[in-house]
Amino acid sequence: MPGTLFTGHLKDLIDYAESGSESDVDTIFSNLTKESSFAETRFVDFALSLVSNPEGKNRIKHYLFKGTQIQRNYACLFFNRLGEYQDVEKAYHEGLIDEIQAFSR
Repeated sequence: MPGTLFTGHLKDLIDYAESGSESDVDTIFSNLTKESSFAETRFVDFALSLVSNPEGKNRIKHYLFKGTQIQRNYACLFFNRLGEYQDVEKAYHEGLIDEIQAFSR
């Protein structure tokens, strides 16, 4: 059945996001690598938008400062969408994300 693999994977990512534990957020971010497909990054982006508990948001902040470049970019996008710019600006001033990423609203 076409799309079943992607649909199942998206469902898993959504489940991790809704739980939002530290280890679940780690699992979501583990899908962001240099080899990630465009579809994979869209799934991760959507899943991250569902993380709402403080533990999960704090873990996303960890990736803003300690993740790989692609992970920092998606963590930045998460906080920008929430309008929570303080940590994004700090990451920018530390040279962890570029100006375009930091200030895209």
